[in-house]
Amino acid sequence: MRKDMTVTAEARDSRGKNEARRLRAKGSMPAVVYGGSDGPTPVAVNPKELSRILHSKTGHNTIFNLSLAGQEATPVMIVDWQFDPIKDSLLHADLKRIDLNQRITVMVPVVTQGDPKGVKIQGGIHEIVTREIEIECLPNDIPEQFAVNVSELMIGQNVRAGDIALGGSMKLLSPPEAVISHVVALRAEETPAAEGAEATPAAGAEPEVIKKGKKEEEGAAEPAPKKK
Repeated sequence: MRKDMTVTAEARDSRGKNEARRLRAKGSMPAVVYGGSDGPTPVAVNPKELSRILHSKTGHNTIFNLSLAGQEATPVMIVDWQFDPIKDSLLHADLKRIDLNQRITVMVPVVTQGDPKGVKIQGGIHEIVTREIEIECLPNDIPEQFAVNVSELMIGQNVRAGDIALGGSMKLLSPPEAVISHVVALRAEETPAAEGAEATPAAGAEPEVIKKGKKEEEGAAEPAPKKK
């Protein structure tokens, strides 16, 4: 999704760990801009600005302007990044130049809305199988997310990728039959036994209670020894 925001970058000539440490000490970080006809360009950017973009609703699908001294602002996306596992701060990022007239491929989150009838009425379980789908579209048509209503789902029913309505220049790349979410019945072992009823053993299983019952029955068939 295109956002009206600009991140300022500075060109850098040197590379390596020492240069990266110097940049981070100044509150900056290394990044590389690639794509298009200009070739890879090493730059330094503010990690806090990119972190805010990554943690926004549109995340890495956000298209923003990168302003580099002496050049016209360029639309870019964050396509790869590295976080510090301890400080949870950005260490490096790869930015891709975006041609707003060329179709691109992106992964878009899918969220479900509503409470399925199969859960409220039939006591089933709503399971989410896929949380994002892959589409191809023009950069300005990238959606923030897809929302699917699952209120009418009953046990055994599902929503698939092919059921999601696409607009504008969007084209589905994920398999249409890929299940987004479905409602399933409670598993036998999760269903509480009715009061006063005996639990039914799973197929192929030999619960210890069955073995004990057999022994007790065999023992009951033998006559008790008579007292002398």
